Amino acid sequence: MRRIITQKSLETFQEHLYEEEKQPATIQKYLRDLQKLVNFAEGRELTKKIMIHYKESLKECRQYKTSSINSYLVAANRYLEYMGWYELRVKTYKVQKETFLPEEKDLSREEYRKLVNAARRGGRERLALLLQTICATGMRVSELEMLTVTAARRGTANIYCKGKERQVLLPRALQVQLLHYIRTRRLKSGSVFQTSHGKALDRSNIWKEMKALCQEAGVDKDKVFPHNLRHLFAKTFYEKSKDIGKLADILGHASIETTRIYIKTSSCEYRRQLDELKLVFS
Repeated sequence: MRRIITQKSLETFQEHLYEEEKQPATIQKYLRDLQKLVNFAEGRELTKKIMIHYKESLKECRQYKTSSINSYLVAANRYLEYMGWYELRVKTYKVQKETFLPEEKDLSREEYRKLVNAARRGGRERLALLLQTICATGMRVSELEMLTVTAARRGTANIYCKGKERQVLLPRALQVQLLHYIRTRRLKSGSVFQTSHGKALDRSNIWKEMKALCQEAGVDKDKVFPHNLRHLFAKTFYEKSKDIGKLADILGHASIETTRIYIKTSSCEYRRQLDELKLVFS
């Protein structure tokens, strides 16, 4: 058999990922990342030499972060494993862990408040409430559709994600706002955050709405995306509880190592903590 990437094999690979019960967003990411290899191969038969060249070309073009390159390589390796071409797999690049969260990615509590206030000023109550829901519960944007009218009334949402089920508690203040929103919108059932046609909001629409809010709020666009609100929840919860195990359960993480990424502080915050130790005497 010639080792050529065909449209048929990509379609069956997609079906394989679906049968593995991968999330739709995960499947689409695999396919997008795999497209890099498809473009590079240009219909040629794959060999180990071509795969190594592909890996090197991603690094040499200097357009991608190492983490992005590894994502492309992981997608390629998963496809190669599915096809049974195990000997063509390539190693990912080693990535040195960041000690601190980069300042340009660190969304502060005050910046979050500015976003909520800007949404309210603009009459975008749904967006203001959506921002607070993610940040006050730590839910993933993909999990918002599981926050139903029934769940809001109950005060807890049952979340099914990545093969696991967990309960997300709604803070009382958030529940009050959700119930008011439900009454004013006359929602009877389904997701709280839905379109005029009754369908759950799409993550891409949520992302666009958040980005459009940045200029009015005076917050850097690079800091504003749904997952950063989840990070802000994690940091705030950990500052109060210092219980990383409980935080991992709340976020739905299988490994505490993943949770550690969420509670990284910026170098400025770490410096402030060092200064407060007062271990240097003048």
